[in-house]
Amino acid sequence: MSTTAELLKGAAELFPDEVVTQAHVRHLDLPGGAGRFALITLDNGLDHTKPTTIGPQSLANLNAAIDQVEKEASEGSIVGVGVTGKPFIFAVGADLKGVELLKQHSDALAIGKGGHDVFKRLAGLAVPTFAYYNGASMGGGVEIGLHCTYRTVSKAIPAFSLPEVFLGLVPGWGGCTILPNLIGADRAVSVIIENSLNQNKQLKGKQVFELGIADAIFEGADFLEQSLVWTASVLRGETAVERPEVDRGEAWDQAVAKGRFIADSKVHGAAPAAYRALDIIEAAKDGDLQKGFDAEDQALADLIMGGELRAGIYAFNLVQKRAKRPAGAPDKSLARPVTKVGVVGAGLMASQLALLFLRRLEVPVVLTDIDQERVDKGVGYVHAEIEKLLGKGRINQDKANRLKALVSGVLDKAEGFADADFVIEAVFEEMSVKQKVFAEVEAVAPAHAILATNTSSLSVSEMASQLKHPERVVGFHFFNPVAILPLLEIVRGEKTDDASLATAFGVAKKLKKTAVLTKDAPAFVVNRILTRFMGEIQNVIDEGTPVATAEKAVEPLGLPMSPLVLLELVGPAIGLHVSETLNRAFPERFKVSENLAAVVKAGKRGFYVYDSGKPELDPEVAALLKQGDTVLTEEQVRDRVLDAVAQEIGLMLDEGVVAEAQDIDLCLITGAGWPFHLGGITPYLDREGVSERVNGKRFLDAGVASVPA
Repeated sequence: MSTTAELLKGAAELFPDEVVTQAHVRHLDLPGGAGRFALITLDNGLDHTKPTTIGPQSLANLNAAIDQVEKEASEGSIVGVGVTGKPFIFAVGADLKGVELLKQHSDALAIGKGGHDVFKRLAGLAVPTFAYYNGASMGGGVEIGLHCTYRTVSKAIPAFSLPEVFLGLVPGWGGCTILPNLIGADRAVSVIIENSLNQNKQLKGKQVFELGIADAIFEGADFLEQSLVWTASVLRGETAVERPEVDRGEAWDQAVAKGRFIADSKVHGAAPAAYRALDIIEAAKDGDLQKGFDAEDQALADLIMGGELRAGIYAFNLVQKRAKRPAGAPDKSLARPVTKVGVVGAGLMASQLALLFLRRLEVPVVLTDIDQERVDKGVGYVHAEIEKLLGKGRINQDKANRLKALVSGVLDKAEGFADADFVIEAVFEEMSVKQKVFAEVEAVAPAHAILATNTSSLSVSEMASQLKHPERVVGFHFFNPVAILPLLEIVRGEKTDDASLATAFGVAKKLKKTAVLTKDAPAFVVNRILTRFMGEIQNVIDEGTPVATAEKAVEPLGLPMSPLVLLELVGPAIGLHVSETLNRAFPERFKVSENLAAVVKAGKRGFYVYDSGKPELDPEVAALLKQGDTVLTEEQVRDRVLDAVAQEIGLMLDEGVVAEAQDIDLCLITGAGWPFHLGGITPYLDREGVSERVNGKRFLDAGVASVPA
């Protein structure tokens, strides 16, 4: 049997570039004469922008610190042991860069076992142990604390989670086993399954305390000091920590069933992590921790050697790293300052954009439209949203007043835009309308002002073609809802210059959006892929496949919503308009569905009615549908849809619409909510053999978003 030290030494050799976390031990006398106390601080020596992670060498360092305090505890020279983190960070879990490098199941098993062996020692010390969650705590960081006897949490914690299922793993260092035994299965399922699958939702300090994960909560300013005062009172017997008894009866089974329902509704059986976590939670009902730890080790190793985790880590890296350094963006020193923003239009999209620019840039924002009533409505929308933020305590009265004073509306573009640095239009999606708007804006805006279009599918170059200065026109395509979806497709027209493009990227960064540079090609990235995807679904329905079969066929992808529910969200008229745009560009691949046109003509908002609470085909829509007699199976539909998407992505990369396949995936994840466990789409197409079947080659090299050979 290998010792823990040997296991970790072997793992550390596989991962020479680990950012190593130290585990510093210092001693202090607790208040009120409660005795001598050992405090372990986890610190990677970098500031809070480089959070502390746990790789094999970091685990070995914690193990060595526990060697020291274990000896002191058994000698009776200390009364307790605490674990805390550097300022603003407790620890944010296993180092995923190391996980990516693992090629053998045995190495993956060693990582799981190594973590358990070290953390378990905290529970086995001869004195009580305390975790002080002082800052961001995720994954393995949370699990360190779960192995302690007591936990305190800071009110100031911005992010606390077990995000493993989101990435394609399970909380494998005690989370699946200890958490349900601490706070009950129902709450544990919420934290481990529901929050993870809900876009990796984070808990704040107050919620951590209310869930019963922490035994006490203190203000951030003097958190450690107050935690030590509380620790002293616990050790002196003055404070008794009472935890409600965990219901190990029917409530436990119901919680696991609820978790399976959530997993089915989110990933439709397409990703294994949630189900493996639920199996461990289900088995933890009898309170046998060691049996649970062994199951966690096995699940962790199996998942580390599976494609979904690799795709999940790839997606995580795209969103965390590639998104911060957009491929092809010009030198940021070329960007010009933006001190005033103009918005053409005052409809819902324009009003959402005005609110976003106002909140993030905090500069004057002026809306214009064709009549006073529309202008007033747009400004009124922004004011109402600011009031909502005030009501929720997200901003104070002073900030609310300041923001309201910065937004205005005028009818005269000359009055509104004479000193604007950045003007964005969000008017009707019709080329002649947009060209007319840009001509009017160019006549009154300063020579340096950027003219941006929020078009979803029209040519930016054509829009700029009649202007004196087409070099300052840029596509700035947001996704709805603007406040939620992070993606911003920045489109370079044929004449767009570097300074205008750099300014657009600078503004995108201030707006906290994920900017991806795209060529001025029809429908850019997301809408082109989604239209091809939805178009193929529509084609098989038109040919004769029942609507229910076509919809069910793509469930295994685990998309956030079915194609026809997405069409409802986008609006059938917009879907039809984009398909017409793409049909003009690529008639051989993009058809315009007569059935969809009939649905739009009839004024229907979608294919479904929800009278029973569930989507059912609207009888009026069913009566409109004219179908052929070719009926495909779910598998045949899925193959056709995936082949079409793989073909389209291959063509887009050949055309240079974006720099690399990675940008396609980043766009689908951040603009269309495609799942992390797919890695967007290209890792899935590679894994399923679709890429090679259609294009004769993979999109990504082996080992990128897949297990290294």
